[in-house]
Amino acid sequence: MKAVILAAWEWSRLRPFTDTTPKPLIKIFWKPIIEYTLDSLSQYVDEFIIVVKYKQSLFRNLYKDKYKDVKITYIEQWEEKWTWAAIKNLNIKWDFLILNWDSIFDDKDLLRLYKLDWYGCLVKKVTNPERYWIFKLNKKDEVVAIVEKPENYVWDLASLWVYKVNDKIITYLNEVSPSKRWEIEITDSLNLFIKNFSFRLKKIKWEFIDISYPWDILGANYYFLNTIINSAFEWIVEENVKIKWIVKLAKWAILKSWTYIEWNVCIWENTIVWPNVYIRWNTVIWDNCKIWNACEIKNSSIWDNTNVAHLSYIWDSVIWNNVNVWGWFISANLRHDNKNIQIPIKWILTQSWLRKFWCIIGDNAKLWINTSTYPWRIIETWAFTMPSEIIK
Repeated sequence: MKAVILAAWEWSRLRPFTDTTPKPLIKIFWKPIIEYTLDSLSQYVDEFIIVVKYKQSLFRNLYKDKYKDVKITYIEQWEEKWTWAAIKNLNIKWDFLILNWDSIFDDKDLLRLYKLDWYGCLVKKVTNPERYWIFKLNKKDEVVAIVEKPENYVWDLASLWVYKVNDKIITYLNEVSPSKRWEIEITDSLNLFIKNFSFRLKKIKWEFIDISYPWDILGANYYFLNTIINSAFEWIVEENVKIKWIVKLAKWAILKSWTYIEWNVCIWENTIVWPNVYIRWNTVIWDNCKIWNACEIKNSSIWDNTNVAHLSYIWDSVIWNNVNVWGWFISANLRHDNKNIQIPIKWILTQSWLRKFWCIIGDNAKLWINTSTYPWRIIETWAFTMPSEIIK
């Protein structure tokens, strides 16, 4: 069986991180999002067909033509923008899987769909079906249709965009007519498939991690940090360092004197933490970073080659690669009215459902000394600030 992975989109909801990194290659804990799917299915499929477009050279350079002895074929999606555009030209026979790269599934849930006798989809029960693609069932609990973001209640089982189908879905994609928005709708082709084949829904039983917005990275870190145990190797810890609860230290991590670390923290390879630093709760610091004297970091993700200078406070934030934060950086993470944080995504204020959120900093940003920000501010890729600048 083959697995088709849709990885062509830029996914602007994750800007500024996707300015430089396609979403499937964003590293969640220790590996890119797409590798969770590749690892789960590599024992069961004979070929991965990855649909690419945005920064596709990064995929080709990283994975070449094979992943764990499973062949990889790349299909370019250039002209048409609709979601399954590239699939209509595939030359696949018999059964295959179609998966989005948005999410991280448990191996066991993907295997349940793979072993399904007929065809179907992974689903979850939702409380706000108007935001999802919802499957409609009849009185016998048989699937009769899929409806895109229904205005009126039809059911509460949402598609998680992992399907087992056969080559007839390709035929249907070429048969349906464009909709009013001049797209070949996924729902139209799937409804033809559901009408002609036995189609089952499999509710997920294990963890499902959806990475749609920058703050979802912190939620993913929380899940993985709660699954690790204390571990370290070839690390250097000087005198008077205090480590409490679960801390994972990777190769050549260095902790200088009087550092205090507690409650689910991961510090990765070749990162140096200088004296009197306090790192706590749900923090991941990746490769080759430097955290200088007397900083405090909480509930944050700091990516490769980033420098955080002395007396800076990083709380509830996501900081990308190659960022230079000069001394005395500080930002507010809580609104005066104590309401949930709303963050501008694609120029629209989006509800994060978070009471505390600090800032998002893109690749290669440079923050000069004594920069400060209001809550939920986005600092763009290659941005720089002036000394004592306030980002409102």
